[in-house]
Amino acid sequence: MPANKKLLILPGDGIGPEVMREVRRIIDWMDRRRLVSFDVSDDLVGGAAIDARGTPITDETMQKAKDTDAILFGSVGGPKWEKLGFQLRPELAILRLRKELDLFANLRPATVLDPLVDASTLKPDVVRGLDVMIVRESTGGIYFGEPRGVETLPSGEKRGFDTETYTTSEIERVARVAFELARKRKNHVTSVEKANVMQSGLFWRQTVTALHEREYPDVGLAHMYADNCAMQLVRNPRQFDVIVTSNIFGDLLSDLASMLTGSLGMLPSATLGPMDASGKRLALYEPIHGSAPDIAGKGIANPMAQIFSFAMLLRYSFGMDEDAALIERACTNVLASGLRTADIMAHGTAKVGTNVMGESILRELDKLAA
Repeated sequence: MPANKKLLILPGDGIGPEVMREVRRIIDWMDRRRLVSFDVSDDLVGGAAIDARGTPITDETMQKAKDTDAILFGSVGGPKWEKLGFQLRPELAILRLRKELDLFANLRPATVLDPLVDASTLKPDVVRGLDVMIVRESTGGIYFGEPRGVETLPSGEKRGFDTETYTTSEIERVARVAFELARKRKNHVTSVEKANVMQSGLFWRQTVTALHEREYPDVGLAHMYADNCAMQLVRNPRQFDVIVTSNIFGDLLSDLASMLTGSLGMLPSATLGPMDASGKRLALYEPIHGSAPDIAGKGIANPMAQIFSFAMLLRYSFGMDEDAALIERACTNVLASGLRTADIMAHGTAKVGTNVMGESILRELDKLAA
């Protein structure tokens, strides 16, 4: 059995602990099958950490995150903590993790599984077989650029301003992630910006083009304006393989792409840090659905986005592609059998809760591994 892999689990708030329990069952299954042994530790973040320790994330938890091989994150936040003020927001936990670990490349897959093709609001022939990966730069751009603020002009009128700014190295490192991913997929990258009206967009295009010519001439590359990309994602999303873009455009386009699949409860994400000299990179994996406080504690949450996030962890942090594919196939087979949680219910399917869905996936793993 492979040597232990250090894994830090941060369930968080709301439905986070519920869906994370189903991942723990899969981890236990892998250990029993002697596929791999994980050195797992758990800790508190978000509202749970505020209640227990008075802060969204402690320095000790941050140190654990820096010392681990990969982080599996649940979700944070909820009405209980909304009145605590800006400096005690549960969301500060994930923001601090991203900042201090320099998690610069956010990976958001938008995949339509065959059993859920009718869940999308688009026509089945538009989204059937969809498999797009959006790579969003997540530590720079207009969300972090300086100067920013609100000022009073000589006329007495106020003006708010933010600055879109990127350096060569910031663009190159996220573009390298996109090109490397494309080499393992359909070998095509679409770089998205607004080079027609933004200097930073033109610089982005020039930098990606130069990197492509210098290091990745074997990968197909196209450039597209962000507004056209949004239109094309709705018109013909299957034309895309890997999309790489800035922080703000990635924020918008990844949310748009997520709705092509029909349910947030199915979608995972990864955020990667820089690679060190040994080839290791810190990374955090989380579902995109949030803490869903309205259904927390009811046992009806869909655990698949959290499970798919764990599959991404196996693939991108540990190189365990076959194991990741096994888990993904088990989930697809369970959906094909007609089982659904409430968020993805359809005519002729059977509604089950979080625990039963997790148990069904485990039974399917047993069949596939037999």
